Amino acid sequence: MERAKQVSESIELGIILALVGGFMDVYSYMGRGGVFANAQTGNILLTGVHISEGNFARAATFFLPVLSFALGIMGSDLVHERFGSRIHWRQVTVLLEGIILLVVSCMSDDQNLVANCLTSLACGMQVESFRKIHGQGVATTMCIGNLRSALQNVDDYIITHNRGFLENGLLYFGVIACFVVGAILGNWCLDRFGLAAIRVCSLLLLAAFLLMFWDREVRKTTAKA
Repeated sequence: MERAKQVSESIELGIILALVGGFMDVYSYMGRGGVFANAQTGNILLTGVHISEGNFARAATFFLPVLSFALGIMGSDLVHERFGSRIHWRQVTVLLEGIILLVVSCMSDDQNLVANCLTSLACGMQVESFRKIHGQGVATTMCIGNLRSALQNVDDYIITHNRGFLENGLLYFGVIACFVVGAILGNWCLDRFGLAAIRVCSLLLLAAFLLMFWDREVRKTTAKA
């Protein structure tokens, strides 16, 4: 497994972001009317189902988060262009994501559509900004791609007996496990704190923001000296 050269591709940060990913999906689905924050395939499917039934207002509650997710991806790319030379652009997206979710936590249940759109916007920013852990393409807001990659690496290990494939497979399974833990945490917090539960994600993202000030390359150079 290729070692992370920067914190934005580290296992530590990946764990935090996977926890946030699972938490956000549970929060929007269980607490905000059955809409997915991350799983846009599900939202697109339900958009089609409600259109087929002639319920266009209900279809919009699933389709608008999809558009918001897309805007989050585009917004992340714009942040990359704007801040790449002065401050680490991924830190900016993490900070913005945390602020967005803090705003969501203040919204009542009669504002679910706006809350879900903002949550999906934050998810889009995260999925675009953080694509790798230890050099491997990993998603922290969804599981299907990680499951495919995990099983592919397990198959490659069985065929070649190359330990690197096994380590990569365990990495993907670990991210999936963290996503599930985030979902468990999200449901637990919803039961106890209601719609304000998403503030936990803001705290986790603040931790991610602070973690990214740790420059691994500088520490590595200092250690060699």
